[in-house]
Amino acid sequence: MKPISRALVVEGGAMRGIFAAGVLDGFLRESFKPFDLAIGVSAGSTNLIGYLTEDYQRSYRILTELAQSKDFIDPIRGMLGGHLCDVEWLWRTSYDQIELHFDRYVAGKIPLYAVTTRVEDGAPCYFQVDAENMHQLFPASCAIPLAFRDFPEVDGVAMTDGGVADSIPVLKAYEMGAREITVILSRAEGYRKTSGRSLGITRRILSQYPKLCDAIEDRADRYNATIDFIENPPEDCTIHIIAPPEYMPVGRFTRQRERLEIGYNAGLRAAFEHMDHL
Repeated sequence: MKPISRALVVEGGAMRGIFAAGVLDGFLRESFKPFDLAIGVSAGSTNLIGYLTEDYQRSYRILTELAQSKDFIDPIRGMLGGHLCDVEWLWRTSYDQIELHFDRYVAGKIPLYAVTTRVEDGAPCYFQVDAENMHQLFPASCAIPLAFRDFPEVDGVAMTDGGVADSIPVLKAYEMGAREITVILSRAEGYRKTSGRSLGITRRILSQYPKLCDAIEDRADRYNATIDFIENPPEDCTIHIIAPPEYMPVGRFTRQRERLEIGYNAGLRAAFEHMDHL
């Protein structure tokens, strides 16, 4: 691998990923790809593969068209013990219906790493995406615990949403050698995560996986420590923050088209502002 100087890191957040989809499409409009490495978590990883394959508006179409289907999000199915959010269906269907020019990713020579969380011990795993593993990696990185009832396997190892163990892998990018990091967040600047109120329920349902439950419980502390790193990076590191505005009306499971359009357009504007600033 060539020496790493510049990295692009994209947070997940399910439907909040519409903001990052807008940012990355804005980059594509201007052929802006000055990166040596990309790392994505959950929806951030699937957004990034569309960017690195130069498939303009692919992620936008997935979120505003395919993700509207009850095959993807179905609250009643979730209450009855099935998937609230079927990420396997969404990945498989999007791959079948919306062309992904994977050869462009290979030719572009910007490696993409997708983050997953290992169920056995709650540790983050970072896999370089290739043609052989992508059908395992992307669903695994996006598999929100409890919302997706299975633990997808990567090379025979059970995984879950990468955001559990490492929501914003800027420190990993730094450890890999990046000294200029552009991070696309899913929440407005200044956001801090608080511990979820459903931790007790989570521990009961996932009682077979105590280390995973520990990782879920500690997620807020790790997230906030990452924000500290982003806001106060080491002296030898520059971090560019691209974050949605406070008013962006998109939550994790938002499907209203008009709200998604607001999030997407906010991402486009943020991309152009970032490029103008540089």
